[in-house]
Amino acid sequence: MSRLTRKTVVQAKLETAYGTDPGGWAGTDAVLVSNPSVTLGQDEESRELVRGYLGASDSLITARRIEIGFEVELAGSGAAGTAPAWGRLLRACGMAETVTAGSHVEYTPVSTGFESLTIRYVVDGVVHLALGCRGTATFRLDAFARPVIAFSFTGLDGGATAATATGSYGGWKSPLPTVPSSGTRILMGASYVTASGTLSGGTAMPLRSLEVDLGLTVAHTKLLGAERVDITDRAVTGKLSVELAAGDEVAWINAARTGTLTSVGYEHGNAAGNIVRLHAGSVQRKSPAVEDYEGNVLLATDLVCLPVSGDDEITVVAA
Repeated sequence: MSRLTRKTVVQAKLETAYGTDPGGWAGTDAVLVSNPSVTLGQDEESRELVRGYLGASDSLITARRIEIGFEVELAGSGAAGTAPAWGRLLRACGMAETVTAGSHVEYTPVSTGFESLTIRYVVDGVVHLALGCRGTATFRLDAFARPVIAFSFTGLDGGATAATATGSYGGWKSPLPTVPSSGTRILMGASYVTASGTLSGGTAMPLRSLEVDLGLTVAHTKLLGAERVDITDRAVTGKLSVELAAGDEVAWINAARTGTLTSVGYEHGNAAGNIVRLHAGSVQRKSPAVEDYEGNVLLATDLVCLPVSGDDEITVVAA
């Protein structure tokens, strides 16, 4: 009997106790994903037996984990001040959620008090249960494309069972394409206004591509009585490709060579409830490179987003 990979449902719920399945699973816990993957990983210890004849030794399974990846579309919740459906995923990627009712929801990095998810990866009749999941995320925001967040989670292996699940995706909104009519723009030198969750000032640039990687280091910590998945470090980086006038290109290259810092703001969407913003207040540009795009000259730059006073190198806003 064949089983189909397209009949996959991914469900995720925040845990109240680390590594404990919160239960009460419903269709509304489903995550609307594309490009899902699951890897069942384990550590093995060979017995290295010597028995007077040749032959392999079996191994002891010492630890098990599950790695789950997928992409979700970047769209708002439909109502300003209401957390987007992907908010719970960011919270398990070392981000804190702050809700300003009727206005915006803000996600900022934390260095302690990390939250976790239980994820059910259900593929045509088999449930793979991952407990205590933590992970990292990458925003992919190319021009004239579908904006997405790519997530990668690691969790403790909670076992596999024969069961099914259904998804109810009403909380997941269709994204706007990254085109001018969607209000998509990048602003160099922009400031972030915390009270309103908006960007102020800055210079708009013709954008080809932007990628922002939260850069979290996720480790499977194996201690008797305290096995867990930890977030142990963070280095937010990115890549940017823009079109520049000749004089501006020279200035960018010089800024990269001297380590001159700037700020970067990104905005997508033009209607309340479906606006997403990213802001990095202290950004170093590195490794500038001239690119050919359809016969036009672009400048690509690596980005390193630096903390200013701590846990503030990147802010993600749904408004």
